[in-house]
Amino acid sequence: MHAPWSMILFTTLAGAAQGLLLVLVALDLGGATGTTPALFVGGAGTVVVLGLAGLVAAAFHLGHPFRAWRAVAMWRTSWLSREVIVLPAFLAVVTLWGAGHALGRPLPLAGVAAALLALLLYLCTGMIYGAVKAIREWATPLTPVNFGLIGFASGALLAGALCALLAPGLVPSLAPVACGATLLAAAGRAAAWWRNHTLKPKTTIQSALGVRHPKVRQISQGAMAPNFNRREFFHGRTPQFLRRMQWAAGLLGFALPAAVLALGGAQVGAGALALLFLLQYAGLLAERWAFFAEGNHTQNLYQRAVG
Repeated sequence: MHAPWSMILFTTLAGAAQGLLLVLVALDLGGATGTTPALFVGGAGTVVVLGLAGLVAAAFHLGHPFRAWRAVAMWRTSWLSREVIVLPAFLAVVTLWGAGHALGRPLPLAGVAAALLALLLYLCTGMIYGAVKAIREWATPLTPVNFGLIGFASGALLAGALCALLAPGLVPSLAPVACGATLLAAAGRAAAWWRNHTLKPKTTIQSALGVRHPKVRQISQGAMAPNFNRREFFHGRTPQFLRRMQWAAGLLGFALPAAVLALGGAQVGAGALALLFLLQYAGLLAERWAFFAEGNHTQNLYQRAVG
């Protein structure tokens, strides 16, 4: 499938924001020693900024952005409609929670509500793709699970960077959390990669034509000029490029952060953790591009048979 950068940015930015919020709420409700109001206020502000940045990116995916409000109409059946409802509610509750800390009147129930909305938002975003039965690489419970695990891993690392800046005493306890979350996210993504690699196509050139001969080769396409199908249902890159993106995702998104956090995350400063988060985020951009590009629509059978 085509890998739209608007959706890549939205899902990775919003995912990190949700993960950051979950860590901060856990610290707040757990009464962790060393927390400060500045941590929760700054963290809430970061969550809102990342969420809004994701919304701006997502707007570029719409043909008519000013009609986006109509998306809520199908909330009974559409995961996209549910996401459109949950995301603004999430940002509003996070703002309320942060404002409570800024005014010296913490609102733990608002934190709990924000955490629940964060989890629900992971589900909605993941199921937008997981519910597409035509794309077998996406139609698996691993899709929403991995959206959540990867978002939480990046959010936990960002939380470590914020704590190193605003509450250094928390870094030794957060580094193992971020490391464990990254390893768990790596395991989930590796499981999806293995599943997709072993999928056998239900439709082949032979079955499409009703011909059993093992060597049927298509030498022309039905449409040579650019069209919607060729633009939206195929990423236009080579298999080698897709593999490079998968390697970048594995190394930058998972292996490097896990190694640094495991070997000395408790002693790493705020600047180094922020740099590590940026490197991880670059890897997660590659991961999300690969997620879209791995999706195979049936019509791609004819795209790839030529050449």
